[in-house]
Amino acid sequence: MSSTAPQITPEIVAEHGLSPEEYDRVLNAIGREPNLTELGIFSVMWSEHCSYKSSKIHLMKLPTTGPQVICGPGENAGVVDIGDGQAAIFKMESHNHPSYIEPYQGAATGVGGILRDVFTMGARPIANMNALRFGRPNHPKMRHLISGVVRGIGGYGNCVGVPTVGGEVNFHPAYDGNILVNAMTVGIADTDKIFYSAASGVGNSIVYVGSKTGRDGIHGATMASADFGDDADAKRPTVQVGDPFTEKLLIEACLELMASDAIVAIQDMGAAGLTSSSVEMASKGGVGLLLNMDAVPQRETGMTAYEMMLSESQERMLMVLKPGREAFAEAIFQKWELDFAIIGEVTDSGRMVLVHHGETVCDIPLAPLADDAPLYDRPSMPVEDYKAWSGVKPLGDIPESTDIGADLLKLMGSPDIASRRWIWEQYDHMVGADTVQRPGGDAAVVRVHGSNKGIAISTDCTPRYCYADPYEGGKQAIAECYRNLSAVGATPLAVTNCLNFANPQRPEIMAQLTGCLDGMGDACRALDFPIVSGNVSLYNESKATGGGSAILPTPAIGGIGLLADVDVMATVAFKNEGDAIWLIGGEGTHLGQSIWLREIAGLEAGEAPKVDLAAERAHADTIRALVASGTANAVHDVSDGGLIVTIAEMALAGKIGATLDIALTTASAFGEDQGRYVLTTAHDVDVPRAVRIGTVGGPSVAGVALADLRAAHEGFFPKLMDSEL
Repeated sequence: MSSTAPQITPEIVAEHGLSPEEYDRVLNAIGREPNLTELGIFSVMWSEHCSYKSSKIHLMKLPTTGPQVICGPGENAGVVDIGDGQAAIFKMESHNHPSYIEPYQGAATGVGGILRDVFTMGARPIANMNALRFGRPNHPKMRHLISGVVRGIGGYGNCVGVPTVGGEVNFHPAYDGNILVNAMTVGIADTDKIFYSAASGVGNSIVYVGSKTGRDGIHGATMASADFGDDADAKRPTVQVGDPFTEKLLIEACLELMASDAIVAIQDMGAAGLTSSSVEMASKGGVGLLLNMDAVPQRETGMTAYEMMLSESQERMLMVLKPGREAFAEAIFQKWELDFAIIGEVTDSGRMVLVHHGETVCDIPLAPLADDAPLYDRPSMPVEDYKAWSGVKPLGDIPESTDIGADLLKLMGSPDIASRRWIWEQYDHMVGADTVQRPGGDAAVVRVHGSNKGIAISTDCTPRYCYADPYEGGKQAIAECYRNLSAVGATPLAVTNCLNFANPQRPEIMAQLTGCLDGMGDACRALDFPIVSGNVSLYNESKATGGGSAILPTPAIGGIGLLADVDVMATVAFKNEGDAIWLIGGEGTHLGQSIWLREIAGLEAGEAPKVDLAAERAHADTIRALVASGTANAVHDVSDGGLIVTIAEMALAGKIGATLDIALTTASAFGEDQGRYVLTTAHDVDVPRAVRIGTVGGPSVAGVALADLRAAHEGFFPKLMDSEL
């Protein structure tokens, strides 16, 4: 070890995000004081972002298995069987802090990272989704953030040639100082060609491929494990820079190599870069590794081992190759004009040894890095105390709407309901020619290439429900995703998630986290909808000027479902004049935490709506049967804005109005009771478990002309963003 290395002081330890107690654990793990490189490696591997030290004990309670599950949590992405020897591989990840600091590159590299999580397992990516949360539309920074994030997602996804087929967007002041950017990718692989990350084979070569390593992104994982202070802009150097054209080459080169028998293990370099990828591969395989840092491809001069190990430069992969296959693999990567370097070998030492300029600069045991990271059961506020802390007021007496049509018009142009066309028109959602249901419906649908099967995809969460009642909010997030997949006719298969919460060292935030997870777990069990992958993003709060404190609890859910035949699916659009309109799930009665209450009455009050999981399952079974039989020709689940907003969205999509046969009250028009669907059939068809509420036809909905509804619905984003474009 070098004698010229800086002495490790308490200040240096604190700068690396380790508490004094955690540093004592480091000393105990290695039996001496670490040098700076070793400290950096421990700091990123024990960061919240990499170790899940505040959430792991609660994540263990989630259901993760089922007959369709090939691989659950623990690998780069989840894997489920879709029949015919094929599997869907998918995951959702966060890139929140980078996207607030540098929205274009933060969002773009979020897309690049989640693509690598999927194709590293052998899947060709077929679709991207996203779940975005922004602050107040009139916040001084928000137009800049929205514009940068949307351009970053589109710029990366469009260039790499993977369609961005849908997502969701919410606005709330709680995200003023800490926006959320969650990205999801779905890919398809053969079940007999799935690749895992456990290294094996003493003496096997460890190979680095892709782009060169630079100084961008150093301490990215550590930054993602702390809240924002007033110095957020100073953290720009920790934001990675993406190159989607290189990522496209990397996809093709990796898939070409995967068609051979050369790969033992493969892992992308995501958060914590070369450190996390090498540690995870070695620890999963129970082996050691020796890395020659001089061999790492570098695009900057004079890089230290510390910088190379902690860099989060993009478009890089690490793999272990079978003996004698190095030249074969190198030829493939040279053909695709990508770096290829043998940087080390697998050992039986159980240690990470790094050599730089002929000197050993790191020699530490691997087990503590991955297996013995701190694990916290942080204090959680009891439910009744949380209710008192949250400050959610009881609903009280709500006056009846004086003009349901006027309220509908205002809601259709409100931030959480307005059309997202301005966003998704910046994404190429048709590249690959397999997108069969485009953005704007309940779920996107992408054909499995070369077949008539389809994968339905939806992202969902209602953060205001999660804040008012974490348990019911967690249930609802799963149930709404299940509902959206069922609404197009797909059989829901499995879930990924991105758990976005604030500081877990606050008992009220842990109450949100544990409550949401309990609700999610119960919903997944009741609906046979297991969670097979995911991500936890904590410390999403800001002390920056103009920012709020903590975000709303936002456990974003990404679900996939299977359509046996994409020619037999439902869309939201009304189809024919004279079709009957039906409601499954009962009239609305619940206005607590509704969009109507917030946007029209100016209140955020009342309980979140309850979720009856047995009813959710029964109603979804009914909907899927009606779609499969061809009885239902349009379906839309009832969610934000209630029944009348649902009907208006169907009318706008089909360019046909509706005449309703029921007397609307405020609650029946705008109540957000769960487990409900609106569907249409030919006029002479009878639908069990449903109530007929009207007929398709005419120029209006609730007395409001379609032209006026469309102007309000389509106008919000162009008006908000006109100064940016």
